[in-house]
Amino acid sequence: MADPIPDAARAAWRWLEGPGGPPRYALSRTVFLRCFGFIYVIAFGSLLGQLLPLLGHDGLLPIDIAMRRGHAALGASGLYEAPTLFWLLGSSDTVLWWTCLLGLALAVVVMLGRANAVIMAALWALYLSFVTVGQQWFAFGWESQLCEMGFLAIFLAPPWSLRPIPAGDPPPAPVFWLYRWLLFRIMLGAGLIKLRGDPCWVHLTCLDTFYETQPVPNPIAWYLDHAPHGFLAAGVLVNHFVEIVAPFMVFGPRRVRHTGGAIQIAFQAMLVVGGNLSFLNWMTAVNALACFDDTLWERVLPKRMVRRAMSVRGDGKWGALSLPRRVFGGGLLAVIGALSIPVVVNLISPEQVMNTSFEPFRLVNSYGAFGSVGKQRLEIVIEGTLDDPDDPHAAWREYPFRCIPGDPDRRPCFLSPWHYRLDWLAWFAGFQDLDQHPWLVHLVYQLLTGNPRIRTLLAPDPFDGEAPRSVRIERYRYAFSAPGSDAWWTRERVGPYLQPLTLQDPRWKTVLERSGWPAEVPNR
Repeated sequence: MADPIPDAARAAWRWLEGPGGPPRYALSRTVFLRCFGFIYVIAFGSLLGQLLPLLGHDGLLPIDIAMRRGHAALGASGLYEAPTLFWLLGSSDTVLWWTCLLGLALAVVVMLGRANAVIMAALWALYLSFVTVGQQWFAFGWESQLCEMGFLAIFLAPPWSLRPIPAGDPPPAPVFWLYRWLLFRIMLGAGLIKLRGDPCWVHLTCLDTFYETQPVPNPIAWYLDHAPHGFLAAGVLVNHFVEIVAPFMVFGPRRVRHTGGAIQIAFQAMLVVGGNLSFLNWMTAVNALACFDDTLWERVLPKRMVRRAMSVRGDGKWGALSLPRRVFGGGLLAVIGALSIPVVVNLISPEQVMNTSFEPFRLVNSYGAFGSVGKQRLEIVIEGTLDDPDDPHAAWREYPFRCIPGDPDRRPCFLSPWHYRLDWLAWFAGFQDLDQHPWLVHLVYQLLTGNPRIRTLLAPDPFDGEAPRSVRIERYRYAFSAPGSDAWWTRERVGPYLQPLTLQDPRWKTVLERSGWPAEVPNR
């Protein structure tokens, strides 16, 4: 008598795999690349308007100074240790601007459905170039995630054809496996760092303060912050399920894998609703598209596209790929496998670190988010005056940031997926020391000199283009207002963050020279 268990197991697997035969990815590839092109559009587009004030020759952290230091420290190994095209192209403002504009133009081409390996390689190299020399403005996990996803996209796209669904070129299934491996590491890393990093994630209390203290709240965060504790505790449990349990679903049979991908996309949508976390959640949702094969897209995409996809021969497995594809695919799997070893070791380590690259090209990285959650919101407020700063009656006017809290009456902004890099770092500066953010001293200097380019990083100029006589930075404690209030925030002054400075202050020359910035202090 035959053992019924294997038959039952096979039947269960067939049901979980669902109808449709072996997975095919012709439609999945074109949807994925179009959506990924959108992420590149946001990344390059949001950078373009801020690029020169942040990284230009007269910017807050000039690239040319960073590269001179890098060349002195690294010598001939700089091209490997700090991979960036700016070693070859130079780092003038003109080069930076046109390089970013080229990246934006290529990203639009990809978003419109015209992608091949050459274009994807160019986009990866261009963005990696900015990440490498972007200093504090690019020191976050989503930058490495974009580089890692961009590298894999080189092997996902058709080698030469610009047709959205080229005949005779089945998308390589192994690249989709690697995207799932990336999604698994992103989510599990985020879940484990929470459990290891802050007891509030175990006690289910983190969301009680998260919406108020997150980097850039939006208006909906105010309502979520005032939700009942039971609702917020349930949100923590959902977070643990999505980040600890659901990642394993991406390796399951079709129905499990599709469900796992849908869970991750829905979770990222929830995060977008509750805050402005740059393009991180949008990009992770795009990554989750790798969980779907053509059996899903055949139900929702135009019949013309579906018929075109059916003409692509093969399912993308090794046997259906051309010899060059198999060679490059095997090499890619070997490289990613080897580079994954320290990442996995870090993932299972009690001393797990998040958002770390173990090699300069950022091909495989560790990830994580909000390993700790703040219990109070501290913000810096930059103020200037046209009066004598020593006069107790001097009128100080606030330089508002574009999105983080300033005026308590100003409504929080809807920003995601756009990204204001100055606002993001200013949030960190609020609960860290000035010596961790020397760019703030340079910002004060540029405001005192009346640099119009730097003022574009902030909201409308309180002095209408006139340079202030003195600038200072104060620290405030912010909290969401109570229901029924006419304001969005309440705030109280904590103390000085940077004492009032004028251009005539003799300390300027030492500060600027130590940081490598131009030390010419104009007299006026």
